[in-house]
Amino acid sequence: MTEPQPVLGTRALGRALLARQHLLARTDLTPAAMVRHLGGLQAQAAPQPPYLGLLARLDGFTPEALSTLLEERAAVRIALQRGTIHLVTAQDCLTLRPLLQPLLDQQLRTTYGKRLTGLDPAALAAEARELVEERPRTFQQLGALLAGTRPDRDPAALAQAARCLLPLVQVPPRGLWGRGGPAAHTTAEAWLGRPLDPAPSLDDLVLRYLAAFGPATAADVKKWCGLSGLTPVLRRLAPRLLTFRDEQGRLLYDLPEAPRPDGDTSAPVRLVAPFDNLLLSHADRTRVLPEEYRGRVMTQNGIVLGTLLVDGLVAGSWRLTDGEGVVVQPFTALRRADRQAAEAEAQRVLDFAGGGAGGSGTVRVEAAE
Repeated sequence: MTEPQPVLGTRALGRALLARQHLLARTDLTPAAMVRHLGGLQAQAAPQPPYLGLLARLDGFTPEALSTLLEERAAVRIALQRGTIHLVTAQDCLTLRPLLQPLLDQQLRTTYGKRLTGLDPAALAAEARELVEERPRTFQQLGALLAGTRPDRDPAALAQAARCLLPLVQVPPRGLWGRGGPAAHTTAEAWLGRPLDPAPSLDDLVLRYLAAFGPATAADVKKWCGLSGLTPVLRRLAPRLLTFRDEQGRLLYDLPEAPRPDGDTSAPVRLVAPFDNLLLSHADRTRVLPEEYRGRVMTQNGIVLGTLLVDGLVAGSWRLTDGEGVVVQPFTALRRADRQAAEAEAQRVLDFAGGGAGGSGTVRVEAAE
């Protein structure tokens, strides 16, 4: 008779996630190592979220450390998980992009299919590749050029088709701290001087997800990456994994050696970056995001606010602005110690952004709403 799987409660799942995300204790990993461990950082909004995401997890991190990775082509910004822009290492760009091609193919069919009926995708991809490898182009520029030979087509749809068909990276100064620029694109192969991985491993992708986000269900893995059909992968990997159940009876998979702290483990106050994958990578987000607060940090127009973590759970939002500095908005009244810790974390963000030590900006923790 098969032994029943141990049950992991919501708090235990949350602590496991925070441990793997280095949000229980900061680390001295290099920025490149942390970007790789996390499988990239969501970077749809430029440039702040990836920088703030690393700041929450790394000791001694400076903006220049990540900007240098982008300028030296050791990291890139490219559409990957869920079809959104992620900042990843150069090697992960070459490995993850072909693995996620089915997701981008699906997005192309569902979002732009009617506007692209009858189009020759191979010819479009070849022409787009030539254009962006000649010089980096914005989507507006690329769409206009592609429409020059297809005057009956929507330029925006043509540019998005190229985005789905080709591994297009955004080139600096886009994404650099304190500078920035238009989202101009070229191919990953041209920018990095190497081909895409010819035999990327879906098994490795799932194992890496578990290392950074587990324990998890098949639905959780899908929520993170956007790919379907992952249950057979997990079943194939099962002899190498441990299995558990959550409190709803769902089957969870995990790496044997991964940390699973007790649910009563102390969790420090943290300010989590806007759009952080901590909140975006599980079908059931309640391990860190109480359902009653979900609508307050994830807006209807797709914005994901920076969040305040207290005792391992989202308990407020925060923002960094040029005019105001760092403003923290708790959703419930904070204990004195938690309020002081939130102020300290906010000051750390302000100092990082150049507003501390006599610079412009202040820290403000508002009254609970």
